[in-house]
Amino acid sequence: MRFLRKYTDVPEDVKGLVLAIGNFDGVHRGHQSVIAHAQDEAKKRDVPAGVLTFEPHSREFFAPDAPPFRLSNLETKAAHLNWLNIDVMVALKFDLEFSQKKAEEFVKDVLVDGYGVSHVVVGYDFIFGHKRQGTTVILAELGKKYGFGVTVVEPVGEETVIFSSTAIRECLATGDPRKAATLLGHWWEVEGRVVEGDKRGRTIGFPTANVPITHYHHPKLGVYAVRVGLHDADGSTNWVDAVANYGNRPTFDKKDILLEVHLLDFDEDLYGRKIRVAFVDFIRPEKKFAGIEELEAQIAADAREARGILGADNNRQDRYADKNSQKVLENE
Repeated sequence: MRFLRKYTDVPEDVKGLVLAIGNFDGVHRGHQSVIAHAQDEAKKRDVPAGVLTFEPHSREFFAPDAPPFRLSNLETKAAHLNWLNIDVMVALKFDLEFSQKKAEEFVKDVLVDGYGVSHVVVGYDFIFGHKRQGTTVILAELGKKYGFGVTVVEPVGEETVIFSSTAIRECLATGDPRKAATLLGHWWEVEGRVVEGDKRGRTIGFPTANVPITHYHHPKLGVYAVRVGLHDADGSTNWVDAVANYGNRPTFDKKDILLEVHLLDFDEDLYGRKIRVAFVDFIRPEKKFAGIEELEAQIAADAREARGILGADNNRQDRYADKNSQKVLENE
């Protein structure tokens, strides 16, 4: 997958592509439907299929002090798009200047003059341009004016649930990563760099990799069965079973919220490395223990439960053999 950050000086072999446009936060099954339509259109035209997204998310840009809401960062998003076999990922910088582009300016400057799109695919709720004045109807009209096709994909879901980022956040907030995975089409995951902690886990036989995830939507505090993706030098990702605590560690009167991950049957040093953590199942809420011995016994029980959960065949998804997006991002 090629990774581009600008709409100027676009490589000639990319121009004429089909673009799916949106924030694609989480790359859930609704997003995957939009992307699949773009890939179908690209195949008909024998041109590359691309995804155009924005960094930072517009909501993050306009309300930087609001509670974190994102389901995926740039690296995680790229990993999922790479797994979906997208040819080109475009992540345009969303800043004050870009936010002031009127709807037609966006179409002309980015889509027409920049990428020379042959077709554009968007979701039913797509809004664009200064003050959110561009709608799917306006996009279709501009497509006719500038000579490219437009497909608007209707909402998709199952039973009474529409696949949406909002619904996924609600699942995570109530401690239901399995339901979130159903809506996502993959386990929800976060990515972060391992930082040095109190090293208390080593003294009781359960060393942890500590990962701040301050920019992500906050799931329910508690203990989870997770899988940890370790980036290898050859660009692949090796997944290891683990148990994690997401919380403020009340037994030790801590206040800051941290993700602490204990990798099962693993003893390598991870300080400073970026890792991916996929949330598979909720084990229990966080609680305060009377002392170290009680905590140690509970962690051992949590690890046993995580082994059982992660050992089930239905918890292992082939998608986690994907290539590491970090290599894609670094090489562009």
